Amino acid sequence: MELTLFAPAAVLYGVAAALAFVYLFSRDERWSLWALRLLAAGVAFHLASFGLRMADFWAIPENRWFLPVNSFYGALSFLALSVAAVALAVERGHRLGILGAFVLPWAALAAGGALWRAASLGSTEVAGLVPALRSYWMNIHPAVLMVAYAAFSNAAGVGVALLIQDGQIKSRRPTGLCYRLPAIAVLDDLCHRINAAGFLLLTVGIIMGGIWAYGAWGRFWGWDPKETWSLITAVVYAAYLHLRYVKGWRGRRAVYMSLAGFACVCFTFIGVNFLSGLHGYLSGR
Repeated sequence: MELTLFAPAAVLYGVAAALAFVYLFSRDERWSLWALRLLAAGVAFHLASFGLRMADFWAIPENRWFLPVNSFYGALSFLALSVAAVALAVERGHRLGILGAFVLPWAALAAGGALWRAASLGSTEVAGLVPALRSYWMNIHPAVLMVAYAAFSNAAGVGVALLIQDGQIKSRRPTGLCYRLPAIAVLDDLCHRINAAGFLLLTVGIIMGGIWAYGAWGRFWGWDPKETWSLITAVVYAAYLHLRYVKGWRGRRAVYMSLAGFACVCFTFIGVNFLSGLHGYLSGR
């Protein structure tokens, strides 16, 4: 039943992203409105699906009251929901119209990955938590980091829009796209504010993880690949904020640093799964 609701959510994310792309090259505001409506519908389906997942997860006694993100499917599903929900909140707050074209593909990709994982395994990976994960931190630490990743994905999308707009403005023959995208200053400020919020959440999440690790294994930091790359990601975004506040970096240069941080986010979430014994869903260790 969970997948019955989750599959339409994944499809709605993909269609909303497609309509947002159509809006980029159209002057019809209806495309943007429908993209926003479908995004909202996708989030609603996804929330219902995740609610059913929690019910199945809590049916296992040792899992009760914990967040079901201890599997690759669960993590991908929660990440897709976070990306879509943050995009919906940003779009409703700023009405850029074009954000979905650059952000929703990430939500659709994560949701599609979750569906692929479920199809390949023949299940949605509902299993009992190992003792080390039966902590109240299970409901806080992963959720905070996922929302941080979602914020960074939204900032990356805004940054790509800025690069396109910058290229349009510098071109001798800008296309109609130039008039669909917001001003560079607007995009630059939004990218910065989302990244700053994401960095705060990432920092808090890393500290929470250290406290949890100390309680579970008697050490705050163990240089596990996930821990190491989380730290690298935090350093990159700290450098981004430093260069903006102290050196006055704006526009294209700042976006390149933001995208470098997002590349680290992607490797932290996906790549280290093949390397990490403690945090890897795919390492087989």
